[in-house]
Amino acid sequence: MRRTGRRLLVTGGAGYIGSHVTRLLVETGDQVAVYDNLSSGHAWAVLPGAELIVGDLGDRLPLEALFAERRFDAVLHFAAHIDVAESVREPAKYYSNNVVNALGLFKLAAQHGVGCVIFSSTAAVYGEPADALIDETAPLAPINPYGASKMMAERILTDIAAASGQRYAILRYFNVAGADPGGRIGQATPGSQHLIRVACEAALGLRREMRINGTDYPTPDGTCVRDFIHVDDLARAHLAALDYLDAEGDSVVLNCGYGRGASVRAVLDTVRRVSGVDFPVESGPRRPGDPAALVADSARIRQLLGWQPHHDDLEFIICTAWAWEKERRTWPSGTPPR
Repeated sequence: MRRTGRRLLVTGGAGYIGSHVTRLLVETGDQVAVYDNLSSGHAWAVLPGAELIVGDLGDRLPLEALFAERRFDAVLHFAAHIDVAESVREPAKYYSNNVVNALGLFKLAAQHGVGCVIFSSTAAVYGEPADALIDETAPLAPINPYGASKMMAERILTDIAAASGQRYAILRYFNVAGADPGGRIGQATPGSQHLIRVACEAALGLRREMRINGTDYPTPDGTCVRDFIHVDDLARAHLAALDYLDAEGDSVVLNCGYGRGASVRAVLDTVRRVSGVDFPVESGPRRPGDPAALVADSARIRQLLGWQPHHDDLEFIICTAWAWEKERRTWPSGTPPR
């Protein structure tokens, strides 16, 4: 039986994935404090029932005071920079936030007796794996600074946990997409280059062009293949991981995906069908740091946590993303009319 009323710190909880996890935690009875500097998140995305504390992970004194005051049972860490192309242009930004700030957070959590940490990681740590399906034992060989920064943070967490007696769950996301089916929250990160969001913006006429970055990959149609997971299914994976650790489960690394991929062309065709808009698409060169295919072997999370996806359907994912993008363009002040 799961325990409710846990005191939880969610860093980056005003962002895309963090806000969906926060909503689910609140709905299931936990006490959630969201710590976010709002550089890419939004205050309105922290739904009622959670407390928003505006702060930066680089500011050690207020963060340490927060740990001392609240005595958290667990930390869920989402506050990271995640744009692959940007990480190639600005690697120092990624190592500073994704590594240095993560180190500070993990150190404070251990010093203040936090028993469990859930870390938001990425399939980018695998680089360009040899196998069609990637399991958690695949070698870590990131090909961009984003993936490298996450790999370093994983190692920091495992070492600190081993020394302090903490337990952790490292969740390696594949491609997260979609929005809350209830329309309350969704992808709203400024400047986000997530494929499905960009395609929806093209269908709405908000972009002059839609470009495929690379058509000569060794894939069936020449475009990148990715394993798209609905953000609500990912949120449920976090809740399952927290319950597992709360029940004295051992530290674990888990892939979060559906186990099958869709190409960029297939995604664009589905967005056209869902939106009813035949927006133009151009072809361009590959982006630095993009592997040809990333598809999860998700057997471990299914077996260990009993996690079962509810929305394993590309069209459903895109329908929720499309509904969200249309809805938020109607907000007169840029914030939802709640």
